[in-house]
Amino acid sequence: MNSENEIGFLAAFSGKLAGGNHHSGFVPPVFDSLSENSFLNIGMTELSHINQEIKNIQKLKEEGFQERVNRLKNLRKHHSVLLQTKLYNSYAFLNQYGEEKSLNELFKAASYKNPPAGAGECAAPKLLQYAFEQKMKPLALAEFWWGQSPKSEHWKHKHFYPCCKEKCEPILTHMLQGLKQE
Repeated sequence: MNSENEIGFLAAFSGKLAGGNHHSGFVPPVFDSLSENSFLNIGMTELSHINQEIKNIQKLKEEGFQERVNRLKNLRKHHSVLLQTKLYNSYAFLNQYGEEKSLNELFKAASYKNPPAGAGECAAPKLLQYAFEQKMKPLALAEFWWGQSPKSEHWKHKHFYPCCKEKCEPILTHMLQGLKQE
């Protein structure tokens, strides 16, 4: 419901659709990891260069190569951890009170070491984020599977499912804070 008490609906998809994040009729992502020249794409390119350098050194078996490889592997690990931390801090979720918390904050509070891969990309957090940004009040939310099922037989076309516990529960606990169930 918007500020004029008009009732409407929002639509979202989990993950990416047709290799992209932005499609007409759907809310945008909470954080656009595909944007050109983003820190994530630049960081991933740097990791690829480090990986390639490790492969090149191992192929050549240069004198003292193991020491260089170990240094590069440590650099890669350090760079990867920093990139992942920055990524998880870039996903910031609102609740109806305008309080914002990052994936890192939400999952640490829920006793996770790190957020799982793909956290923040599900439809429900995207829908709620957009609604709160636009000063809308969510009245109902439903998620269903559309399309061919992946390898697991769990997901069935046109069937409704609850939010995933592993990726969404810590996020939705924050986002739904104070909303009444009717």
